[in-house]
Amino acid sequence: MLSGLDPKIAEILEKSLSNKELSREDAIQLMKVSNLELSALTLTADYIRKTKVGDIVTYVINRNINFTNVCIKNCKFCAFSKNEGHPEAYNLSINEIIRRAKEAWKIGATELCIQGGINPSMDAYYYEKIIQSIKDDLPEIHIHGFSPQEIYDGGTKIGLSIKETLCLLRDAGLDSIPGTASEILDNEIRKIICPNKIDVDTWIEVITTAHKLKIPTTCTILYGHIETIEQRVKHLEILRQIQNETSGFTEFVPLTFIPWNTTLFQNMKALKYTNFTESTGIEDIKMYAVSRLFLHNFDNIQVSWVKLGEKFAQYALNIGANDFGGTLMEENISKSAGATHGEYISPERIKKIILDIGRIPVQRSTIYELIQ
Repeated sequence: MLSGLDPKIAEILEKSLSNKELSREDAIQLMKVSNLELSALTLTADYIRKTKVGDIVTYVINRNINFTNVCIKNCKFCAFSKNEGHPEAYNLSINEIIRRAKEAWKIGATELCIQGGINPSMDAYYYEKIIQSIKDDLPEIHIHGFSPQEIYDGGTKIGLSIKETLCLLRDAGLDSIPGTASEILDNEIRKIICPNKIDVDTWIEVITTAHKLKIPTTCTILYGHIETIEQRVKHLEILRQIQNETSGFTEFVPLTFIPWNTTLFQNMKALKYTNFTESTGIEDIKMYAVSRLFLHNFDNIQVSWVKLGEKFAQYALNIGANDFGGTLMEENISKSAGATHGEYISPERIKKIILDIGRIPVQRSTIYELIQ
């Protein structure tokens, strides 16, 4: 498979096949391959996926509940958030959150993914109340909720440290945390795309503190906007280092930027990023394949069918990914930005997509326990 390749690329791929950790420079070079070397990269990623996790493709029956779109952070890549008083602003009541949770439970959901904007009227005590109210009625459902940004802001408002906030929510029934709000873990990029969000060190502190408290998290990357290949790889390197230290990440989810309704896209010329284009399919391929090689200490890489669509998500499962993600039932963030791939996909449809590539569909829990 490696004969006829650029010798340097062949050496890097052989290094990965020998289960050796790739360097940052190795990953940067892989992010730049094309032609035969790109084909070899994808084949290597799929081989390593098969060696590491086999031919099972997992999925979770879950529901997203975005309980408020009111947010004061004004991130330039986000088209979901609204200011207080905006005619499209909303706050779900706790009764409505519980209604949606029960509706999901009745059709077989095992997970609720609960996130919202940074609403100035909501703090960690309110998040605690949401969790307790759900658990009172549905004690067995897994609550996967509250981003590092929500945890930091929610605790700061009431004078709690990161650790105290995490303990408060864990004791209320929080089971795991989505590793969102990371975007690109580079402070120079963050100053442009999300200047009011937590910085890199604070994001890392929330995540590693959660892991120390035995609260598992996922992790993500938002790519395809103004970041460089080098900054993408730096982001992956930070995640890999955390996983080396804590083993607390359950999965990695690459998220391609959906630009069309965002202020970042609309103001690109003013920001002097005149050559911006939406990430290409080749960039998506490289992100999944390189992530499988570089993140050697991760078992699970998830496709985002909401952002990629069913067909490309199916392909991503052949270049390193092994998890299809969730049914979602509702999805507001990508849709607001201009995604057109829907909000719900049935378990039956997921199974068909997986079977069509010759793999084995298996329902899982949030923490990757196999259910059937």
